[in-house]
Amino acid sequence: MQIDEVELKQIAVRTSQYPTDNLPEFLLVGRSNVGKSSFINTLINRKNFAHTSSKPGKTQTLNFYLVNNKFYLVDVPGYGYAQVSQARQKKFGVMIEEYIKSRQDLKWVFLLIDYRHKPTEDDILMYEFLKYYNLSVQVIAMKYDKVGKNSREKQNKIIRDTLKLKENEDFIPFSTISKKGKEEVYDIIMGGLND
Repeated sequence: MQIDEVELKQIAVRTSQYPTDNLPEFLLVGRSNVGKSSFINTLINRKNFAHTSSKPGKTQTLNFYLVNNKFYLVDVPGYGYAQVSQARQKKFGVMIEEYIKSRQDLKWVFLLIDYRHKPTEDDILMYEFLKYYNLSVQVIAMKYDKVGKNSREKQNKIIRDTLKLKENEDFIPFSTISKKGKEEVYDIIMGGLND
């Protein structure tokens, strides 16, 4: 997939602010600091388009990135960051749920987890929440290159078992350094565009 144009088209906190052009949308969810901005930058072949932050919990809105004037990557606030107040976390949860329930244009959800660690309680809850709404979910395991070859088989099993992935479900190991997993994500997006 060739990426020619990208723009941050819309920043929203409520449904009335969502784009109205009915283009396909691909939602990115994950824990604060899991690497959503880096994931976006890798997909769109830009270095700092989506701002990465050393301070987790920075995204506090729904950000709609328009790609090639054909589809949106939708970035939402990360979950599970202790420094963000409970009230604010709850507000983020409502905002995400409102989006999921109301979007006809949502094709796939990319759930980003950290490959180096066992999926957290929040990761499991998010996965189950998305499945509850019968959404097409693809788990993306970020920071794949940070785990040595000898430990990967064990790590794969931990992730599959913890998320209770079925036989026909698997996660995509992803590296922003080697670009591993990028083509598989493109394939999912292309499939979503052709639906």
